[in-house]
Amino acid sequence: MKRTIHITPLLCLFIVGGCQQAYYKTMETFGYHKRDILVERVEESRDAQEQAKEQFKSALEKFSEVVTFEGGELQKKYDQLKSELDKSEAKAAKVSDRIDAVQDVAEALFREWEKELDQYTNERYRASDEQLLTQTKQSYAKLMTAMKRAESKMNPVLSAFRDQVLYLKHHLNARAVTSLQDELVTIEADVASLVAEMEASIAEADVFISEMTE
Repeated sequence: MKRTIHITPLLCLFIVGGCQQAYYKTMETFGYHKRDILVERVEESRDAQEQAKEQFKSALEKFSEVVTFEGGELQKKYDQLKSELDKSEAKAAKVSDRIDAVQDVAEALFREWEKELDQYTNERYRASDEQLLTQTKQSYAKLMTAMKRAESKMNPVLSAFRDQVLYLKHHLNARAVTSLQDELVTIEADVASLVAEMEASIAEADVFISEMTE
């Protein structure tokens, strides 16, 4: 059965203060080791990417509605787009934060694991454990490559969204809408690429979690 790690205010202080080692040691006293924390953080990163993916798709729908807009109050459309941009930026920031958190605990886990290999007196056990460490590092590398690739796709989309929102803010008229139409095809392609990379990253996360919890 999966254990849920509850973060107390004291532990939050450890994190905010940058005392990650103290945080990990404290968690170990409650029976949660770096391996457990890594799995949970990968799950959180996966979930954040899923949420971001849906948000970017939602934002694209709103932008598409604007370029086909005929008559009515453009200010309302601008307000909708600004809201979608704000939510997209927040989701993107959360994805980046979650990836950073995964990296932090993974690096700590691998450092600890490598040091503990030297504590073995049984060479067969050591060789077996070293092989598992190598396999885990390889799986983690694939996961991180997928996550970073997906992360890198977010900024071009956000930049395009920001440009459109800013342009519309200062040109609330039909000509502005016509001008935005020229960029829609590019934005659609960028969002499609982002969604594909995020889905690949989410799938890689599921594989990694499965391997770590076998």
